Amino acid sequence: MNLGSLFKQKPKPRIAESPPFNYLELKSKPYYIVASVEVGNTTTKSILTATDMTTGRTYVVNKTVKMTRDVRPPKPGEEIFAKTINGTALTKESIAELVRDTLIESHERARLDIKTDLHFVVRSTGVVAELDSPDQVGAFIQALAQGCLMAGVPPRLMTPAMSIYNIIDRFKRYTMIEKVVFNGAVAAVYPPQGSTGVEVVANEMEGELATAGIKEGSKWTDVDFRNPCLSMDFGTTLDGRITSDELPYARTIGNLLGLAGAIPDAVVQGTGLVDRKTGATLDIFDPKSKSDYGKDAREYAESIDEYVIIEKVPKSRTKYGLVPVNPGAAEQNDVILIGCDIGVNGSDTDKLSEIGGELYKSKGLKTLFGTLDIVSSHVARRLVEVGVEEGIVTGKTALGVTGRAGISGNKPSLIIEEISKLGLYDEPEKNIVFVDDGLARGAAVMARCMNSMGTPRTPLGGVRLGRCILQQRMEYESKKGSAPIIQAAKPLQETKSYFSEGHKRE
Repeated sequence: MNLGSLFKQKPKPRIAESPPFNYLELKSKPYYIVASVEVGNTTTKSILTATDMTTGRTYVVNKTVKMTRDVRPPKPGEEIFAKTINGTALTKESIAELVRDTLIESHERARLDIKTDLHFVVRSTGVVAELDSPDQVGAFIQALAQGCLMAGVPPRLMTPAMSIYNIIDRFKRYTMIEKVVFNGAVAAVYPPQGSTGVEVVANEMEGELATAGIKEGSKWTDVDFRNPCLSMDFGTTLDGRITSDELPYARTIGNLLGLAGAIPDAVVQGTGLVDRKTGATLDIFDPKSKSDYGKDAREYAESIDEYVIIEKVPKSRTKYGLVPVNPGAAEQNDVILIGCDIGVNGSDTDKLSEIGGELYKSKGLKTLFGTLDIVSSHVARRLVEVGVEEGIVTGKTALGVTGRAGISGNKPSLIIEEISKLGLYDEPEKNIVFVDDGLARGAAVMARCMNSMGTPRTPLGGVRLGRCILQQRMEYESKKGSAPIIQAAKPLQETKSYFSEGHKRE
């Protein structure tokens, strides 16, 4: 018997969390400060990040979080423009006021001035459940913009720079706007269609930001999360991307959508510990609490799994997991849509609540938390499985996870354990990364992309283990009007020891 195998330690998850930030350095060093404004189904956030332009590393300066359900009710004469998946009514005016208040509070906490210290704002939303079509997301983003303006954000901080004259003086040395321009590709990945991709799936922008954010966050670890990659953002709703390994720009070849954190929320809503309709796992989650992952937890997880559908989105669906989607547009753009649902558009949510009530009553909180962690790990594995079956996820693909239902508790370790079962990697822990605040980090990346600011020594674009693609981008720009420069990525072929030899799917 090999004694080494007996005492072999479990793989340690690579979890990206930036260290504490020194506020005194904010104005003395070249930090690019970006506000990420997110209105989600469960939380509304204003997260301020500061990117050190000499290293490319992004720090979280302040995170102000409010519960979206606490938004003020609609006033007489206001049109209910959207609802969260739990039914909280939103108007353009109430959204704008919520954004305004959250943005102002985050700056006050960070002791920053919106008009003089902020360099860019990126807006995003996960509230897509009550929208009738993907293109309506644009109108929601406009409501977020109004809130930013009400908070005092100058309009120029929400649009890309058109020339070097639009770049703040202290950052002109860091921009490459005279060599390359922003052409819609964030972190070197093109969206499925047009400039936004929302024609394919309503939460494409969230997937774009999550992917870019995981790319940035991975710089704090030893995982190279560049193309090809798969991002999974487990917020209340699911979003994410699967990218190709083409150069200089990768294509989006897959989109993830549907329900994610809504699954544990539905289970918890049946326990009586939270509001039956608007309650969330966040209401009872305690990072210090212990979880039980024994036989009972695994059996309950299997019961929940039966109601969680994960599949390639059928062509007949216009909504999947309550997210507006256009399978026809996806097919035209060679994009595979992978969805996660509870029944059909949440039809079996009550059944999960029933399981949650029984679970908590008979086994208690430790088993409940253990069950939820196991369920999330199963969802992650099943999503990757569909990608493998569709031929768009291989042993070359890096995996990245962000969002509350993917990185809290013991989920990272369990997800690595589940992904290991697929046999994609010799060393799963070197190919899977977990990142806090993926959307906020992605906003920081998008802001820099829009202003052609990069760090060639620590590139976000290009392929895994490959070089900076600045020169190839410049060649691409010089041939505008002709076909894009697309070529196979060689570095992946030259690193055989890094990837599993037995599971390369060309």
